[in-house]
Amino acid sequence: MGLLSPLPGPAQEADRDSAAGGSGREASTAAPRPWYEAVALDGFLSATYSYNFNRPASGTNQLRVFDFDDDTFKIDVAELVVQMPATDPGEAGFRADLVAGSSLPRVSASAGLFRDSTGGQDFDLQQAFATYVAPLGRGLRLDAGKFITQHGYEVMEGYDGYNDNVSHSFLFGYAIPFTHTGLRASYAFGARLSGLVMLVNGWDLARDNNRGKSVGAQLVAAPAPALGVTLSGMFGPERPHDGDPRALADLVVSWKPSGRASLGLNFDYGTEKNAVVEGRAARWRGAAAYARLGLTGRLSLVLRGERFDDLDGSRTGAAQKLAEVTVTPEYRATPHLVLRGDLRLDHSDRPVFEKRRDLVQSQPTVAVDTIYLF
Repeated sequence: MGLLSPLPGPAQEADRDSAAGGSGREASTAAPRPWYEAVALDGFLSATYSYNFNRPASGTNQLRVFDFDDDTFKIDVAELVVQMPATDPGEAGFRADLVAGSSLPRVSASAGLFRDSTGGQDFDLQQAFATYVAPLGRGLRLDAGKFITQHGYEVMEGYDGYNDNVSHSFLFGYAIPFTHTGLRASYAFGARLSGLVMLVNGWDLARDNNRGKSVGAQLVAAPAPALGVTLSGMFGPERPHDGDPRALADLVVSWKPSGRASLGLNFDYGTEKNAVVEGRAARWRGAAAYARLGLTGRLSLVLRGERFDDLDGSRTGAAQKLAEVTVTPEYRATPHLVLRGDLRLDHSDRPVFEKRRDLVQSQPTVAVDTIYLF
């Protein structure tokens, strides 16, 4: 989705030669293009300011994913993507996402790479994988390395995708993983159905922390031109030196009824054996709804509402039922520059949010965000 102009293909080069008076034979005998001309560079920058009306004494927004700092300007992420795409059977390529900043890398850095026992770092190799499209049928895509998870409706912000809301949902932060390291195979069965399987170290692990591997699968269907349905699942041990399995089921439905409106739903259900109490599986579940309405060619309004139940406290540290509502106006000043706001209210059935030095059940925040991408 990079905004760089596409490199000229063979037909375009032939047309150019013809216009200059050259023959088709001369074009066909021209020297092949150097490999480095096929490498694309893309970038993304996001900067925010967040304010918590509870004025927490710690200066921290509770249970937030990337917008965890109160009353401060932040460079959330600066990303540089270097890639050589591989799309046709027999082609090989690669992709590497280098990110720096005081939000995304600190949270999403994988254990065994840029995350250590003291926490995340301000720099991360968010993705780095090699690709080969095997000449089987329509082309079997094989990736080896580290890649962002396929689970969930929301994404980690980058040049090829960012969320409609500035803040991220509880489902994104606590129900699903961020990245995987291992092997991935994907195949398009047709224009309306594709699938994916993977064998990886687990959730957010560049180096495995136990002797078991995790497996995952996904089916993506487009039963109608404006409707998309994605079903994903994952199973495997995730705790250090422990063979108890963690299981996740994730369902995403998206519908675009018109050119200016889009709707989305996300459902998650997860379990992990013996995660909190011996002999019992911890459980979590949640649902989120999204709506985006284009008011004009440049101005849009986005709504999100969700419910997340951490039934045993294995994901958030407390057995609780969370809910939030977020309203996000967006203004696209130029094709490369986006300005957004974020008004959000969190609620829990337990007092888990800071209000000065006390604990309360609600957390209202506001944020502004600037995005630049190329």
